[in-house]
Amino acid sequence: MFTKEQFAKLMDSTLLKPTATKEDIIRLCEEAIHYHFATVVVFPYWLPLARRVLQGSDVKPATVVGFPFGANSKAVKLYEARNAVSNGAKELDVVINISALKSGERGVVESEVREIVDTARLTGMTQDAKGTVVKFIIECYYLTDDEKKIACEIIRDAGADFVKTSTGTAPGGATVEDIRLIRNIVGPDMGVKAAGGIRTTEQAMEMLDAGASRIGTSSAAAIVEGYVPEDYLESAGRRK
Repeated sequence: MFTKEQFAKLMDSTLLKPTATKEDIIRLCEEAIHYHFATVVVFPYWLPLARRVLQGSDVKPATVVGFPFGANSKAVKLYEARNAVSNGAKELDVVINISALKSGERGVVESEVREIVDTARLTGMTQDAKGTVVKFIIECYYLTDDEKKIACEIIRDAGADFVKTSTGTAPGGATVEDIRLIRNIVGPDMGVKAAGGIRTTEQAMEMLDAGASRIGTSSAAAIVEGYVPEDYLESAGRRK
């Protein structure tokens, strides 16, 4: 069972609304510093601001690439990745080319994923001699189980850090079944990020119990505030 501090460190606090203001981003970052979340995830435009506010804290600035549909050309995604790392992103959430995957164009997806991983890592090394964490969003809602399996194999074999379930913009988000499927494919050591529709402590715990190792949510503070370790030990029958 997680301590409250450990639980908070599993949260990617996210604000990816087109109406987000400068004040909203500052509040998001200050809240993340208070709770010691893993990251804040913002649009690339707000990344320099987030980096400045988070400077000196243990919270990492993160952003998105190819968001939300993954249909940008590979060249555009590679530029986005390089630009994001140069602007201070320590973690990237990249949407795969969903259309190419569903068209059976595995080679296209493989090439894109591998080049993005290599580009992000190389740029990160150039910037500060630290690696960049790369997560790939497969948008489970739109995929069959066979397509999810192929996507996870591609991402795993490319040496990425995480497979992420969803952007939060599709009609459906993370499910326990998808987390279990992804975990089964990528193995015990790779990161699995559950995102999309996670608003309560109970939902977050279900995802973690199913095999997630990170939670992406716009409700991170409420989720952490609702977490009482003793209550979960008791409800699960694990109190000693």
